[in-house]
Amino acid sequence: MSSLNGKVALVTGASKGIGAGIAKAMAEAGAAVVVNYAGNKEAAQRVVDEIISRRGRAIAVQGDVSKAADVRQLFAETKAAFGTIDTLVNNAGIGEFAPVEAVTEEQYRRLFDTNVLGTVLTIQEAVKHFGPNGGSIINISSVVSGSPTPGSGIYAATKAAVNTITTVLAMELGNRKIRVNAIAPGPVDTDATRVAGLIGSELEKHLVAQTPLGRLGQPGDIGRVAVFLASDDAAWVTGSWIRASGGLQ
Repeated sequence: MSSLNGKVALVTGASKGIGAGIAKAMAEAGAAVVVNYAGNKEAAQRVVDEIISRRGRAIAVQGDVSKAADVRQLFAETKAAFGTIDTLVNNAGIGEFAPVEAVTEEQYRRLFDTNVLGTVLTIQEAVKHFGPNGGSIINISSVVSGSPTPGSGIYAATKAAVNTITTVLAMELGNRKIRVNAIAPGPVDTDATRVAGLIGSELEKHLVAQTPLGRLGQPGDIGRVAVFLASDDAAWVTGSWIRASGGLQ
């Protein structure tokens, strides 16, 4: 695995699922990790405790990424704990699906506020804190941004926006040595997909059958890709959109 020794990573929405997998992978690679959460303090602390039990460094910090004041406080606590920041992972997001007739104004705003505005607000704050050597920004997208399915219109649109933001900001921030990339996971076995009923369903069987590597993803699969993008091994990689889906198109 690539080395992140001496680095500090802030992972939003890291109390469970893909975010927790990324936080743990980055800690295993040597980074000090800030585990951001919106509401589930206990789950975030469990991630921190696991990292510390493996001789890593981590803290949990609450904050709603769709609120500028929360984002400022999140970075202030990161700086207070670890002195700097090298990597921002924009994982916090809401995944809700509904046919167009069922989409409400409140749902639309909730998804765009967290998935898109939250990404913008955290990046705006991160660029203030990166040092002279720049930094790495990793935005979590989704395969549905390029291959949407019925009922995914609003969610897919938020992730397509994340892809565009990634491309544009890679150009805007490159002269400051800040790299901006995105990871687009396919279906991943998480608490959320289990609660949604995906695991054990006919849909899961269909997705696995369509996946060349023959299984659903695990949070650690995405974590290892994120570690690479955060590391010096990816020093020449920016503006990229990596599909981490086992080959599922």
